[in-house]
Amino acid sequence: MPRQAELTSFHRAYNVALRARRQSGMRWFIVATGNPFQPIRTSCLAPGNDEIVLALVA
Repeated sequence: MPRQAELTSFHRAYNVALRARRQSGMRWFIVATGNPFQPIRTSCLAPGNDEIVLALVA
């Protein structure tokens, strides 16, 4: 598996969001960005118009 795919997998993003949720108490979005260098990211902020929500960890 390429390193980029390993770092940006949904599974890894979900685990990051779960840990962040436990630590912060805030809701976390997992979003598809459309950017080939960062196709999936986590954020506590609502996604931008050009991003697609894949999951909400609340």
